[in-house]
Amino acid sequence: MKKILLLVAVMAALLLPSCAAGPHQLQRTVDDWDHELYVDSPLLNGVLYVIPVIPIAKYAAAIGDFLIVDAYSFWIEDLWDGKGTGFQHYEVTPTDGQLGSLLIDDAGFLSKQ
Repeated sequence: MKKILLLVAVMAALLLPSCAAGPHQLQRTVDDWDHELYVDSPLLNGVLYVIPVIPIAKYAAAIGDFLIVDAYSFWIEDLWDGKGTGFQHYEVTPTDGQLGSLLIDDAGFLSKQ
């Protein structure tokens, strides 16, 4: 029985860190909600950070991704075909300009487009 428990512990230690890799669908969905809310109502968005609705939602989403979504995407799909699963972000119409990702060429830091 002790050997089985040791084997399970070793397997968990080896397999669980891989679940940190993946599309992070739940986390990015909460991030999209946060982004849309900030564009529509910065004050409400700030209040939901102070109360801490958004931080708790991000934490819960990270746990869900780690235990289910990323593990499934990595072990069932992506590992075997060698291609990662992408995530398409929700399109938000900017009302006061927008900042570009720093991964985009010619994107300025804190300069609106």
